[in-house]
Amino acid sequence: MKHNDPILITGCSSGIGEATALRLVRAGHTVYATARKSSTLTALANASAITRDLDVTDEESMRAVVDEIVADHGRIGALVNNAGYGAYGAVEDTPLDAVRKQFDTNVFGMARLIQLALPSMRSAGRGRIVNISSMGGRLTFPFGGYYHASKHAVEAMSDALRFEVKPFGVNVSIVEPGLITTRFGDTAATTLSASTPDASPYRAATAALDKSMARSYENRLMTAGPDAVAKAIEHAVSARRPRTRYVITPAARSLITIRALTPGRTWDRLVSGVFGM
Repeated sequence: MKHNDPILITGCSSGIGEATALRLVRAGHTVYATARKSSTLTALANASAITRDLDVTDEESMRAVVDEIVADHGRIGALVNNAGYGAYGAVEDTPLDAVRKQFDTNVFGMARLIQLALPSMRSAGRGRIVNISSMGGRLTFPFGGYYHASKHAVEAMSDALRFEVKPFGVNVSIVEPGLITTRFGDTAATTLSASTPDASPYRAATAALDKSMARSYENRLMTAGPDAVAKAIEHAVSARRPRTRYVITPAARSLITIRALTPGRTWDRLVSGVFGM
């Protein structure tokens, strides 16, 4: 990717998206920072990012921004699929409408933006696609089944896509953050038990898990700030040979390694011990 190629980033209203847009603007890139409401992007606009409304669940919204960038620059240089959220709850308790909404944002919106961006990248013979997954795309914790499923889908789609578009000069990278101190973490660590019905048989377990997650996000040895993720994304869009995967935080790297090397029943015992289950 050339330095003046425009970069489109989704989910920039806070956290990782905001930190990434700021970092790339300060490095001299042309950045289109987007969110469902561009009114939340004032700080990025003041930093010289180009801000636009973009809802990854709305076809017209996505197409309008992609068409504008291609019309003005001839191509999209890099696409950073950051928009996403976590819906937590027991598999049995979670309404399927909430599951569909989760996948519309975390998976189908990402897929559609890739489809819209790729033609201009192919024509230019170059491009970068960076998909924000999670360590939760490589392992699974209780009461996050649907969120983990969406991130496992991001991993699978990214791995397939990497092979498919390599002949056209397009590189695909996956970023896998661990616990990052953002609004996402604050929400994840406080809303699980609140969203569990009073009569649910999982009520006690989700209350205990909320406390465990809160402790984890407060542990500085297990977490990192959003700029750690932004730094990895900058490498993915600008390095001559970007990595296929960037795992963020030492704790996330350790957990992924342990999961890969640990037999299933042993892993289950470890998880049960950590979450008091």
